[in-house]
Amino acid sequence: MSRASPKHGKSRHAAPSGPSQRQLRAGELIRHALVEILREEEMADPVLADVSVTVSEVRMSPDLKHAICFVEPLGAGVTGAATQDLVKALNGAAKFLRGRLGRVIDMRFTPDLKFFHDDSFNHAARIGALFDNPRVQADLNDEGED
Repeated sequence: MSRASPKHGKSRHAAPSGPSQRQLRAGELIRHALVEILREEEMADPVLADVSVTVSEVRMSPDLKHAICFVEPLGAGVTGAATQDLVKALNGAAKFLRGRLGRVIDMRFTPDLKFFHDDSFNHAARIGALFDNPRVQADLNDEGED
């Protein structure tokens, strides 16, 4: 005997369209805790010793056992190579950070941490520069006159 199809033609187990509220809450909890840990802990790696890091977003897996952390170094003059070294150092210190995180957060499991560079700041700066371009400004001003 086959199962009757659900109403409205939608599958019973449709894939979620985005992260759940639980994933978003857990990601923010971990983001705030990581910011505090990175601010207060003395890191042994010289790459991490005197650098300020922005943790812009933490994306959680559906089972909350894995966290993808997007980071950006703060300060002027941080080059692409230094940023890649920073991400590599953070991934090297992930177990240490996970241990500290487990003491701070109140979750059943402390997630594994994976760090990536957040290029959204670079994209925003590029788009801002495009809008400041005189040719684009002329096009925008011409549209407003019609």
